[in-house]
Amino acid sequence: MAEARQPLWRKVPISSSLISPYRIVIVLRFFILAFFLRFRILTPAYDAYPLWLISVICEVWFAFSWILDQFPKWFPITRETYLDRLSLRFEREGEPNQLGAVDVFVSTVDPLKEPPIITANTVLSILAVDYPVEKVCCYVSDDGASMLLFDSLSETAEFARRWVPFCKKHNVEPRAPEFYFNEKIDYLKDKVHPSFVKERRAMKREYEEFKVRINALVAKAQKKPEEGWVMQDGTPWPGNNTRDHPGMIQVYLGSAGALDVDGKELPRLVYVSREKRPGYQHHKKAGAENALVRVSAVLTNAPFILNLDCDHYINNSKAMREAMCFLMDPQFGKKLCYVQFPQRFDGIDRHDRYANRNVVFFDINMLGLDGLQGPVYVGTGCVFNRQALYGYDPPVSEKRPKMTCDCWPSWCCCCCRGSRKKSKKKGEKKGLLGGLLYGKKKKKMMGKNYVKKGSAPVFDLEEIEEGLEGYEELEKSSLMSQKNFEKRFGQSPVFIASTLMENGGLPDGTNSTSLIKEAIHVISCGYEEKTEWGKEARVNLRINEPVLLALQIGWIYGSVTEDILTGFKMHCRGWKSVYCVPKRPAFKGSAPINLSDRLHQVLRWALGSVEIFLSRHCPLWYGYGGKLKWLERLAYINTIVYPFTSIPLLAYCTIPAVCLLTGKFIIPTLSNLTSVWFLALFLSIIATGVLELRWSGVSIQDWWRNEQFWVIGGVSAHLFAVFQGLLKVLAGVDTNFTVTAKAAEDTEFGELYLFKWTTLLIPPTTLIILNMVGVVAGVSDAINNGYGSWGPLFGKLFFAFWVILHLYPFLKGLMGRQNRTPTIVVLWSILLASIFSLVWVRIDPFLPKQKGPVLKQCGVEC
Repeated sequence: MAEARQPLWRKVPISSSLISPYRIVIVLRFFILAFFLRFRILTPAYDAYPLWLISVICEVWFAFSWILDQFPKWFPITRETYLDRLSLRFEREGEPNQLGAVDVFVSTVDPLKEPPIITANTVLSILAVDYPVEKVCCYVSDDGASMLLFDSLSETAEFARRWVPFCKKHNVEPRAPEFYFNEKIDYLKDKVHPSFVKERRAMKREYEEFKVRINALVAKAQKKPEEGWVMQDGTPWPGNNTRDHPGMIQVYLGSAGALDVDGKELPRLVYVSREKRPGYQHHKKAGAENALVRVSAVLTNAPFILNLDCDHYINNSKAMREAMCFLMDPQFGKKLCYVQFPQRFDGIDRHDRYANRNVVFFDINMLGLDGLQGPVYVGTGCVFNRQALYGYDPPVSEKRPKMTCDCWPSWCCCCCRGSRKKSKKKGEKKGLLGGLLYGKKKKKMMGKNYVKKGSAPVFDLEEIEEGLEGYEELEKSSLMSQKNFEKRFGQSPVFIASTLMENGGLPDGTNSTSLIKEAIHVISCGYEEKTEWGKEARVNLRINEPVLLALQIGWIYGSVTEDILTGFKMHCRGWKSVYCVPKRPAFKGSAPINLSDRLHQVLRWALGSVEIFLSRHCPLWYGYGGKLKWLERLAYINTIVYPFTSIPLLAYCTIPAVCLLTGKFIIPTLSNLTSVWFLALFLSIIATGVLELRWSGVSIQDWWRNEQFWVIGGVSAHLFAVFQGLLKVLAGVDTNFTVTAKAAEDTEFGELYLFKWTTLLIPPTTLIILNMVGVVAGVSDAINNGYGSWGPLFGKLFFAFWVILHLYPFLKGLMGRQNRTPTIVVLWSILLASIFSLVWVRIDPFLPKQKGPVLKQCGVEC
């Protein structure tokens, strides 16, 4: 019992021997940067004034961007969980299991682009998770209304009856069969069960047969019949028209008849396809997630929600328990809106050419944010507190009252009487929402109004008003304002009643038939009409008082990156988040390792940041009356302004080539003082990077790949995102960049060498050409002009090689495989040769330069 009362987790700060030198160097670099910029501004290069001015503006912006990126890393921490204590406290023998239930959301759009076998592996890893089966429910959202996914889930549910008991019997990891059977390890290690080898071979054979059935469904779905798809019972598939179909729900597992081969219960698996009709705004992924929030609240109403992409499977079967160590903490857990896990990826080449692992962000930036108010929400691998998604505020920590007495007169403002009255009024105003939602009397009345004593739930809002008779006027006004507040959630009394249940669970007297009907109702396309789903609600708490409260309901609409915006709104209301990094990665997914696909992924993220910057939710001016910490605000500002760095970055990468071609330079003369400032700046940059790698444990290769792709993405995807965002927000023009794929060889990393032409490749290619031409032209000019011209040339060559080294992975991606050259590269080579020829003629390197007076013909014949 003493062990069960111990903390479920502890904070592990970074060692002072590692973090203190890092902080000192940050401060030193800040002052060096200030003196360096002062020197650059006060010493203009008059012979190349435009180049100097552009370079100084770029350097000032880079300094500002560095501050935004660096200072939120001031308090990095790590956390350690104790799963054994969690079991001792909430899973005692002879008592009901007290662990919180979890609803898992898996979202899909197009099964032809998102292979059903990958989605099936994600679902199987969820069903086999190490967690009480009655407390897990998997909801799969099919936003494409595909019969292929419907049939694939049916096959997956059947295979799960054999796969889940195998995983739990032998405790295998990971519990996604595709990745488990492909692991190149000794699977006999630590497996002492005598039947393991035989059962593993049989299970692998069954999985291969399962894959054959799934692939047959995929092959069948390649060509849609003219009359549309027909289900097994002969009825037409309701989703034949993907843009005009009713809502569909199918429960595969979780009932009494759906047991595994050992006769044990399985977690529930639910297929959900929300209704879609022409003329309605469906809000893409954010709308699908909000539909899952409502349907899960009606069917299971677990207090916690785990959302995953269809290609992110559970790699650590104890991942949910890791999250519960924080969310079920008696004190800290009530203030948490979500627990974010890092993203890890499979199928990436060893060198990680395009920084797909994103190690610097997940292992440096997120640890720094965890020391502040919490990490940002990255869209997947996140366990939510359901109450935070409903827009409720976190509980306010009450301070212990001071020791006072009643001996002072009532007029004394310093006395406890005055403070008591003041604190009472302040408490009434702050605790208004909490008392309104969670008060025992209010809860009892709401339960009386929403759920009858019989077996059938009430589906009529009119009976709310009947419950108002017999109460005092103040209570009646409170209930009327409560009714107005609840209507923000939509016209579903069952769903509204579920939102008032802080610990989850279903109302008494409900039956499965009525719940399915209500679940169909809450995913109808018109349900969100005249509600505040996906946007900010302004709620009147009392009729006679003009008090308004801003509420965020569900995933926020209006941005491509709805994840960042949703997490930001939660932090503004005072919620905290936690970054959990278990030793075995909790989740793993697949990343686009091809250059073009990676750039389009970065483009989508950057476009969402630009849209948030141009909206009223921009962290620069939103939520100053809330509870967002300043360093956390700096971090959010950094997440939405980083695409704009692409403009000065493009200019700064062009300047070296221009300097080499024109013979000008952005620095007038390199004096001893100038050399000192340059040397100090570069040494501070190197020291910051080295010390950052020391406390984070990130390798130098991952750090360098991140730096390279920062330049590659900055001059391509980020640049296009800025202009596309401005066109979309200001002019209403939505532009798309198409990708045309060519065939690639079917090898382990065949996709890496796949060349896909896209508009995003033009700016980096042009920069490489310009800098290469500049290097050749500069060296040729120095050879022609003699020894004295080599000194100024080195500074220009340094910057040019800096650009070429950062764009080197892009150049390799542009070339594809070494044994073949794409046609587009040949065209660019011809263009390069043409430009080089013109520049070469303009420089005239082999002709002598005329110096001194110009000789003219005198007219005298000598």
